[in-house]
Parts: sequence; structure tokens; C-alpha cells
Amino acid sequence: MTVDESPHRARPEEIRAVPVRHPLRWVAAAVMLVLVAMAVNTLVTNERFNWPEQFEYIFAPQIMNALYNTVWLTIVAMVGGVVGGVLLALMRLSDNPILRAISWFYLWVFRATPLYTQLLIWGSLGALFPEIGLGIPFGPVFVSWETNTLLSAAAAAALGLVLNEAAYMAEIVRAGILSVDEGQREAAGALGMSRAKTMRRIVLPQAMRVIIPPTGNETIATLKNTSLVAAVPFAELTFQAQNIYGRTYQVIPMLIMVCLWYLLLSSILMVGQHFLERHFGRSERGAARPARPAALLSSGREQTGGGGGGGGSGDGGGG
Repeated sequence: MTVDESPHRARPEEIRAVPVRHPLRWVAAAVMLVLVAMAVNTLVTNERFNWPEQFEYIFAPQIMNALYNTVWLTIVAMVGGVVGGVLLALMRLSDNPILRAISWFYLWVFRATPLYTQLLIWGSLGALFPEIGLGIPFGPVFVSWETNTLLSAAAAAALGLVLNEAAYMAEIVRAGILSVDEGQREAAGALGMSRAKTMRRIVLPQAMRVIIPPTGNETIATLKNTSLVAAVPFAELTFQAQNIYGRTYQVIPMLIMVCLWYLLLSSILMVGQHFLERHFGRSERGAARPARPAALLSSGREQTGGGGGGGGSGDGGGG
């Protein structure tokens, strides 16, 4: 068999790569740039935004106090909601039918009714129960308090947010617990661990990778939901802005100023959520990364050793 080694043998034609053109992308980009320019022009030239009025009040003492109330309401609502959500999730997954029924009823009520309506009820609870007391059911009351004295506007706002948030956190926690393989619970039970200890030391630590990311979304949603406590009423950012534009009649400037504060706070929470999700995502990617099979390494060593042995045999044979 001969091989053609002629220098005049035909060679394949060189490939000429032509980039794919996307004219619609440039059209869409041009349209978006025009819209952005129009929006900037409106913000700068429309005097009704009244930026000087916003800058006058943005760091005013009443706004700073309302900002403080918004932040601590968010923290209290999330801490209380997480604790209540864990308890409700454990009740929902319990073998006790009474606990499961109570948890289901709680979630049904608080997830099926608007938060604004719930806050209105908590703010007007004194009209339903003028006094709150402790005693024997259908019997004597040992001690009682006036509801409006015991449940201040701040307490009513915090209570309404906590109870509502607990219902949503319960479903997040329940989803995280159910994401852990049932075999791990069975293995822990085989080792003699109690259900409580298994949940505390085996299940919940693994469920956190599923629980943490949506909890960040719930925190941002709770921050924005604090604007609804104006129904109580309680002096948070939106309520304070309403008080100001009730005197100055600058409705839009005050509401935009409040939106700027919400944007700032939400952006800070989004940054924290990003790092949390990246941390847990890195843990999952590290766990999912396949290790180099040891069989291949040992196979390579065996082949090397076998080659060496063969060489030795050859030498021996040669000797």
C-alpha cells in the first residue's frame, strides 16, 4: 500500500468563521437607552418631584425615629417569626393529630387573610376585649389588665407582624426539613437517638441550606410589610410620611423620599442575602463535586508496577 506524498495534494479549504449578527439586540438596546434618557430627563426637569423638599425632610428627626421603628420591627418580626415557624413546622410534622390540626388551622387563618386586615384587628383589639385576664375557664378571673394599656401601638404592630411571619416561616422550615433524606432519621433512630435530638443535631443543620435563602427573601418582604402597620397606627416610615404631607400637601415628594429609604434598606439586605446564598451554594457545589476515583489511581499504580515487574522478568530472563 502506497501513500500519496505529492506536494501538490489538495488541502482542505480554510474555515472562515463569520460571527452571527443580532440586529434585534441593538434595536432593543437603543430603545432601552431612549427610555432611560427620558426617565432621567423627567426626574431632573419635573419640578413636582420637589427634590429640595425631600432633602429637607430625609434626615429630619421624625423620619430618623420612624426609620428606627421600621428596622426594629423588621428584626423583631423575623426573630419571632423564625422561632414560631420552627415550632409550627415541628407541630405540622408531628405524629400527634391534635398538634397537626392546630398547626394547620393556624397556617390556614394567617396565610388566608390579608396582613393589613390582621393589623387592623390587633390595633382595635380593645374594642373586642376591653380587659385581658387570667383565671379559670368559665370561672373566676384572678388578675386582669386593660387591653389598651397592655397592648400599645408598638406591641400591636410587632405582634401582628410576628404572628403573620410565623405562618410563612413554618412552610419554609417544613420544606427544609422534608428535604433531608428519611434514611438519616432512620439511621439516627437505629443509633438510639431520640426524635428531638435527631431533629436538633441531624436534620435541622442539613435543612439550613434549604431554609436560609428563602428566609432572606422573607426578611426583605417583612421590611416592606412594616409599611402596613400604619393601620394600627404606629409611627414607621410610611405613617410618618403621611403625617408630613398631611401638613405640607407634598404627597409625591414625601412618598418618593420614603421609597428611597426602603430601597437603601432592601439593598443592604439583598447584599447579605447574596453572600448567604453564595456560601450555601458553594457548600452544595463542593458536596456535589465528584472525587477522583481511587480505582483509577490504584489501576495506574498497578499498571506501572506491572510494567516494572515485566521489565524485571525480562531482565531476569535475559540473565
